Amino acid sequence: MWRGDRRTAGAAGGTLRRRPGPAKGALRGATRNLMTEQHKIVSPLDPESLRRIADALDRLAPPARAAVDLHGADAFIWHPGRGLIAVPRVNRVDMSLLKGIDRMRDILIENTERFARGLPANNALLWGARGMGKSSLVKAAHAGVNEGLGRKAGILKLVEIHREDIESLPDLMTVLRPQPWRFIVFCDDLSFDADDTSYKSLKAVLEGGIEGRPENVILYATSNRRHLMSRDMMENERSTAINPGETVEEKVSLSDRFGLWLGFHRCSQDEFLAMVEGYVAYFKVPIEADALRREALEWATTRGSRSGRVAWQFVQDLAGRRGVRLSDK
Repeated sequence: MWRGDRRTAGAAGGTLRRRPGPAKGALRGATRNLMTEQHKIVSPLDPESLRRIADALDRLAPPARAAVDLHGADAFIWHPGRGLIAVPRVNRVDMSLLKGIDRMRDILIENTERFARGLPANNALLWGARGMGKSSLVKAAHAGVNEGLGRKAGILKLVEIHREDIESLPDLMTVLRPQPWRFIVFCDDLSFDADDTSYKSLKAVLEGGIEGRPENVILYATSNRRHLMSRDMMENERSTAINPGETVEEKVSLSDRFGLWLGFHRCSQDEFLAMVEGYVAYFKVPIEADALRREALEWATTRGSRSGRVAWQFVQDLAGRRGVRLSDK
């Protein structure tokens, strides 16, 4: 019947159009609204909105790394996001106060002097008992070599990198490589946990990477562990791995890449007393020899250990009770 109507309309010379249903009308209306919204989105923003967006992006962006200026200091701390931060005054003790570690002291100083002169030298791992002067020796060796060689070898600079920033070590090498100075990169209390893979960055820098260690950089690290990991961790690797030997060797090989292994062992009673007496004489703390010996041994007994750190803690307590300030000469 509709066809008949269409023929009738055609015969009459008219045109018959179907009126859109409710669904099509709604669709057309939604399309017009969407086009209007799109026009609003792409329309130019006012200057104030643009400024607010730019400020927000600046706040989200990491701060720009400051230009490296190594002229003003001999010691720096490496921060991955901020670069090298100068240390105006290094917390160090005089070399003469380090007792009971004569052999390790002589080896490290000789290695450091060779490096400062531009001669071949090894990376060094100082491992062993707590509080026996490992980190103190590194800082004292840096100061002693600078003082002894002076301008004849050029200024030797000390750069400390924190354990948690080891993964950024390749970035630090990129910063130091083109510099005219020579650098000791120092990491204190270096060790790794079972699920920690950041040691691979250190392995590549020490030996094995394409670039390798820059000629003007040497690495000194201290650790209470000879292989930079706990024995429990190594035994667990052997018991759970399919190829236990390969798994353990991969991690043990890290310490092998340090050419010098300097072991620090617990001191004897005589060495402990020599440490205490050295501090007391250096800072001029007034006390009789018998009283000093008695009080120092009592302090070590209450602490349950003897070490350079325990000796220094005793001297701080003694100086405080005697009203003596502990400051460098």
